[in-house]
Amino acid sequence: MSVQQLHTFIQAIYPLKEKEWEAFSSIWTPFECKRKTMLTAIGETEKHLYFVLEGLQRAFYIGEDNQEGTIVFTYPPSFSGVADSFLTQTPSKYFFETLSTSKFLRTTYKQMEELMLQYPDVQGMVLRITAFALKGVLERQVELQCFSAEEKFRTLLKRSPHVLQIIPHKYLASYLGIDPATFSKLLSSKRI
Repeated sequence: MSVQQLHTFIQAIYPLKEKEWEAFSSIWTPFECKRKTMLTAIGETEKHLYFVLEGLQRAFYIGEDNQEGTIVFTYPPSFSGVADSFLTQTPSKYFFETLSTSKFLRTTYKQMEELMLQYPDVQGMVLRITAFALKGVLERQVELQCFSAEEKFRTLLKRSPHVLQIIPHKYLASYLGIDPATFSKLLSSKRI
C-alpha cells in the first residue's frame, strides 16, 4: 500500500515539513475490504479516517420512507469515512459502505488528535482539508436546492465526467436527487 499516494495528495493541499510528514505518515495502516462492506452504520461513531488507494465507496442516508439518499462518493485519491462523526466523535447519521473491493490507509481519531496537538502544521492541514470539504458541501447544497434535474446532471458531468464509468447509475441518480428514469433520459438525451 502506497504512502506515496497520500504524500502526493497532502503536498498538493498543504505541504508539510519533513518532521511533520514523518509523524503524519507513521499513523496510517493498510486496510482492505470486499465489495458491499458496511464500514460505518447509523448510530456508530466513526472510528477511522480513511485514505482511499483503490475502490469506490459511498455514504448514504435512509429516510423514513426507506428511500436511500447518496450523500457522497469517494475514490482514489481522497479521504473517506463519515467526516462529521469522525471529527466530532458523535454517532453517525449515515451509512458508509464500499461499492467495490477497496484498499485504504486508515488512522484513528485518537492518533489524529494527538498528532494535531503535537504539530500545529498538521492541525493546519486538517483545517484546510475540512475547509475545502465544507466548500464542496455548500456548493452541492446550492445544486440540490436550486438546480433543475438537467442542470444537476450537466454540473456533475462537467465536474466529474469519469463517474459515469465507475459509479452505478442508480447511485448517481440518488446522489443528484433525481428519479432513475429521469437520469436515464438525461443520459440518453442528445442535448446534454
